[in-house]
Amino acid sequence: MRLPLLSSDKILKILIDMGFSVVRQKDSHISLHKKVDGKTFLVVVPRKSPVKRGTLISILKQVGISREEFLKKVKK
Repeated sequence: MRLPLLSSDKILKILIDMGFSVVRQKDSHISLHKKVDGKTFLVVVPRKSPVKRGTLISILKQVGISREEFLKKVKK
């Protein structure tokens, strides 16, 4: 299934709902992290509207979430 074009604000909201917290913002990029079982997941989200699909796919890989799981969260 194809991912929708989303704003960075929507992506940030979903990641924060997943337990990520904002670490810092430098220029137009926001860094978030989450610790799970001793592992730290770090992801950087660019402040753009919309975020390119390739960038979103990369973010999902870094976060360790499937497209289907992410799409469920988008629909909420």
